[in-house]
Amino acid sequence: MSVPLPSTFTTRTVDADGVGIHTTVAGDGPPVLLLHGYPQTHLIWHEVAPALAETHTVVLTDLRGYGDSAHPEPVTDDVYAKRAMARDQLLVMQALGFDQFAVVGHDRGARVGHRLALDAPEAVRGLAVLDIVPTRYSFAHADATFGLGYYHWFFLATGNGIPEHLLGQDPEFWIRTRMTARQANGRGFDENAVREYVRCFSDPAVIAATCADYRAAAGVDLLHDDADAEAGRRVSCPLLALWGEHSFVGRTYDVVQIWREYADDVRGTAVPSDHYLPEEAPTEVTNALREFLTKLG
Repeated sequence: MSVPLPSTFTTRTVDADGVGIHTTVAGDGPPVLLLHGYPQTHLIWHEVAPALAETHTVVLTDLRGYGDSAHPEPVTDDVYAKRAMARDQLLVMQALGFDQFAVVGHDRGARVGHRLALDAPEAVRGLAVLDIVPTRYSFAHADATFGLGYYHWFFLATGNGIPEHLLGQDPEFWIRTRMTARQANGRGFDENAVREYVRCFSDPAVIAATCADYRAAAGVDLLHDDADAEAGRRVSCPLLALWGEHSFVGRTYDVVQIWREYADDVRGTAVPSDHYLPEEAPTEVTNALREFLTKLG
């Protein structure tokens, strides 16, 4: 199947301490790592990445358990802790020869980026987080509105194989309805990209891994976040927050103010989209990222 990335992007599998991470690279210049969210793959960046590659070395990966990356069996919550997923990305960038780099993450990828900036501050020069507030804040301020808007956080974290079994009955229905339910009236999704999301998510091992991602978020990730809070650890690099003006995040939170509770140097703005900023508003996202990355030098 033809996928929406130009031929200038080269793909390889990078061994991250025994976990194979599907990695795509293009461009030249300062390195920037782009991380996708749920239930997608690196192809969420198919319009943003080529534009950024004009001035930067752009690295796209599938997170552990997602897409065509390895999906270790989730025998414990630690396997899909954001700490483990962030370490994968650090090892990928080091394997490519980059000791310092910027990170841009959407959704789950932004949570991995947040953890990476905390665990490896010497490596992350700048962090952009798209359409999230910190996990710890979300859970601490959850109410009925949050439960209804983010019901999948609780459904996917349910044990006893319940979400895995139900999603496995019709993964394409789940993917398409999850995405269209959180899309504004702007640009639609690229059908080739959506078919790739469906192809990858149709693997039962990917369903199990991605459920484990959410299970870890409600468990071991919170322990790590609490430990950071108690120790006063914050994101020290510049942080850009982008959010959809029509998204749950944009409607519910004072995004910049919340991130200032977790990071030292925060700026941010809304873009005309719902949740899937890189696909719904690629031009606005690209322009905001270019400005942010240029200031990093």
